[in-house]
Formats: sequence, C-alpha cells, structure tokens
Amino acid sequence: MRTPTYGEVEAAAARIAGVVRPLTIAPMGRQSEDEQAAGSLRPSTETGGAEIFLGLEFLQHTGSFKARGAANLMAELIETATMPDAGIVSATGANADIGFAWAARVFDVRATVFLAGATPRAKIARLRALGAEVRLAGETQDHARESAHEFMASTGAIDAYTYDDNLTSAGAGTILLEFVDAVAGLDTIVLAVGAGGMFSGIAAVADHFGIRVVGTEPDGSRALNAALAAGAVLDVDVDSIAADSLGAPRVSAAALAWAKATDVRSVVVDDAAIIRARRQLWERHRLVVEHGSATGLAALATRAYQPRDGERIGVVLCGANTDPSDLVD
Repeated sequence: MRTPTYGEVEAAAARIAGVVRPLTIAPMGRQSEDEQAAGSLRPSTETGGAEIFLGLEFLQHTGSFKARGAANLMAELIETATMPDAGIVSATGANADIGFAWAARVFDVRATVFLAGATPRAKIARLRALGAEVRLAGETQDHARESAHEFMASTGAIDAYTYDDNLTSAGAGTILLEFVDAVAGLDTIVLAVGAGGMFSGIAAVADHFGIRVVGTEPDGSRALNAALAAGAVLDVDVDSIAADSLGAPRVSAAALAWAKATDVRSVVVDDAAIIRARRQLWERHRLVVEHGSATGLAALATRAYQPRDGERIGVVLCGANTDPSDLVD
C-alpha cells in the first residue's frame, strides 16, 4: 500500500483543523501562449492559455508548510498517549526545526533542537522565542545530529523528523484538500520537491481526485527525477541556490512509489530560472518566497511543464523563510 493514503490525509485534516491556518488562494489569471513562451508570469486577459492559482502556503505558521505535518504528528502522539515526558527532538538544520518547535509550543510539549555552532543567530533566536531549548553541538549539522541521538538515547525523547514520516506527510497533503475545496475543476497541482514528504501527501489526494501532479526540482538537486530515471531511490549530488529547502540528497521511498503509480510529471529547472521566478513574484505580485518555493513557477515560466489551453493549475508556494534583501535593488 502506498503511504500516506487519502484516508490518512483526511484524518490529518480533521486533527489539525483550527490549529493551522487555512490555505489562501491568489488567482493569477490566464496565461497566453506568447506569455508562456516568453517566460512571463503576468496575468493575461487572453481567453486561451492556462489559468493559474497560487496557493500561499508560506503564510502558514512558521512561514512554511512544515507546520501542518508537525501539528498532525503532535496531535496523534498526544491522542494515543505515546508522547514521552522528554518530548521531541529536531536536528534537521532546516525549516522542519521551526515547524516542530512551533507545534510543540501549541501542544505544550518539550522541544529540544540541536544545531551546528555556525547556525545563524536569527534562527536560534526564533527557535528560542517559540519555546524550544536550543543546543549548539559541533561544527556541522551532522555533529549536531550525533549529539541529538545521544540525547534521545539517554532521555527517551523522540526524533520528530523520523518518528513517523507518514503523519507529517499526511499533514502536508491537506494543502491539496483545501485547494480542491477552493478551486473548482482543478486539473493540475505544481509543487517543489525536496525529500518528498509534501509530495507524497499531495500525491495521495491528487490520485483520489484525478489531478495531475507536477513535481519540480532544481537541476542541481534532482532526487525524485533521478530516482524515477533509475527506478530506485539513490543519492544525488546537491548544488543549487535552492538547496536550503530543496537540498535532500535522496527522495523518500514513499514519494517514489507515488510518482510511479500516479499521473506525475517530474521536471527540473536551472537556478537562473528559479531566481527569475522568485524575483517576478516580488516585482509583479509583492510576494516574498524562498528560492525553493519559486521552483514550481519556474517550471511553468520555462515551459519545463507545458500546460494545455484552459488547464486549471494550482501552484504551491510552500515557504518564505528567506532574506528578502536581495530582492531590492
């Protein structure tokens, strides 16, 4: 059985209702063929072309979709009385740390985050403001993870990131449930892919409703694309401007299983296209997102994915934990 299932995503939606922010949808309008060919993301009054809807998930608590999966995990552990007194540990060095810290505060759970000594002070301050205990351990995030494992072994705390991928993935899948409720006749959902947690949850919902999934990755971080080509999960080199959020060296087995079994298109775009898409979101729509978050729109702008006339496309803008200073000349 492919996981998560549609039923598990539905259960997650009920579990986190009222805890996470509802998805905000921003219609972009239709894109003419000329605009698509020119790499433009400007809404058009043409009758042809695809109609694009932006899902502003970066408005979520913590600035990324990670809040959904983290809330689903916490709620399930509390409901089943399996949350240890020592609480949870996170040591990803990425957005997931912030998501777990936020969810731990909401559910009154102890959270300990292990980070490399060189972690930016702003991130450390944000985690502490959310109530997490931050421990700096070693020069690299790998060193920090080693310290986290020692802490878990001695205290019984659980690793929130790996404890149950299915719960966090199902939480992320609720994004598409809300998209479907808001946009009638949605044909396609476009999203950036990292390790594949959000992808798997969304694929489960897409399969249920007969919606095409377009998984987009930087060409310097193409774990899903490479796994599909090889027919198996494998490690890839990571070298992309979007590596801070899409820098997974391998995709999950669940993501690969969903990609093989459903109407999925795997496409890649270069860093230059990602940078342009992110800047266009700011200059034309005053939306500030991470480079990884702009990857889906880059796929449409470059025609890495070429929609048909009249296609109704949802694009998930999944995170905005970024420094916006490079968007202002």
